[in-house]
Amino acid sequence: MTDIKKDKDRPITQTTQPDAGRRKILKGAGAVTAASALSVPMILVPPRANAATELNMIAWYGHGEPDMVEEFEAMHNVKIKAKYYAGGDNMLALISQSPPGTYDLILSDGEFVKLLKEAGYIEAMDPNEYNMGDLFDEYAHFDAHWMGDSLYSVIVRFGYLGVSFNTEIISHEEASDYNILWDSKLKGKVGHFDWHLPNLGCLSLRDGNDSPSPFDINSSQWSKLQETTLSLKPQVGGYFDYGGTFASLKNGEIYAMCGIGDWITGVVRKDGAPVDSVIPKQGGIQWTESYSVGKGSKKQDLAKEFIRYITSPKGQVRSIQMGAYPGMSPYKSGWTAINEANPEEAKRQRMTFDGPNCIDDLREGRIHFRETPVQQSLEDWNDFWSEYKNA
Repeated sequence: MTDIKKDKDRPITQTTQPDAGRRKILKGAGAVTAASALSVPMILVPPRANAATELNMIAWYGHGEPDMVEEFEAMHNVKIKAKYYAGGDNMLALISQSPPGTYDLILSDGEFVKLLKEAGYIEAMDPNEYNMGDLFDEYAHFDAHWMGDSLYSVIVRFGYLGVSFNTEIISHEEASDYNILWDSKLKGKVGHFDWHLPNLGCLSLRDGNDSPSPFDINSSQWSKLQETTLSLKPQVGGYFDYGGTFASLKNGEIYAMCGIGDWITGVVRKDGAPVDSVIPKQGGIQWTESYSVGKGSKKQDLAKEFIRYITSPKGQVRSIQMGAYPGMSPYKSGWTAINEANPEEAKRQRMTFDGPNCIDDLREGRIHFRETPVQQSLEDWNDFWSEYKNA
């Protein structure tokens, strides 16, 4: 995928009758005499179509594109206008700069839901209005989305992060250990998706910080993680934005990255590039995406309807195969639907009921939920990431 804009607004179009044609009809009618009018059939001008309701969303790139929303738009006479971000820090900044009620729908990574709630950016949600009973047990009461007894977000999709690599340079066995990133054959060929959380989370796992969490580390572990990360600097060939991450792996500029996964390589492989992703032996990170209703939205009922649509079986089929980047479904009916609609993709993403599947990785304890730092601040991690890039 190339030329992807991080903050791209999809233009809104409205269906209207051409005014020029209407004036022509009226002008012709005015020229008809009373006598001749009796013999001329009446020309009826179709009424102007109702303007589509605009629903504003803020999300990662792709969620407001036609492959995801066109069916819902047609069903409800809606036009979804999307503002795109790259990373939760960027999302929070954009919302903070916007008047209350700007966004009807807020798609966020799970670890940012609490921050959204604390900032007063999202509404509480009634779990009875959504298909919570269809979720796999691991997501039925997803801690990141609940504050006490109140629900603030509904999960849509998830995926795993580990090591992504060029299969012509690195074997699956080699990629199954984060230490491959320091191999001499990768000097200048290691890249980073330019966001601190997934990168530092994976490197924290490399350091052995798997309990209680790679994001819950004390001051000594934090110092060691900084040393580990800085030691990787001579290997690094670039820090890439969203579009650049796809391009650098596709064109061979970069041979390996940590902190990304199939959401990148699943797209690049379809374009013919020799790339793949693997969860190393030290473990991987889980990303999740979920929808909240924006605080002060005047279209909350419509926003809720969209959330119900995208978490329905047909919505999940679209979500799993999203053109911008794929994701796995946390809904049982989503698995059934994708196995019927596209069994090859269901198998590729390991969403099958018979045999080992992607949920098994969670149950085996190999995957750790991505969090904001527990013992340090988000600013601490972000500031170090800036220091690392400039070292």
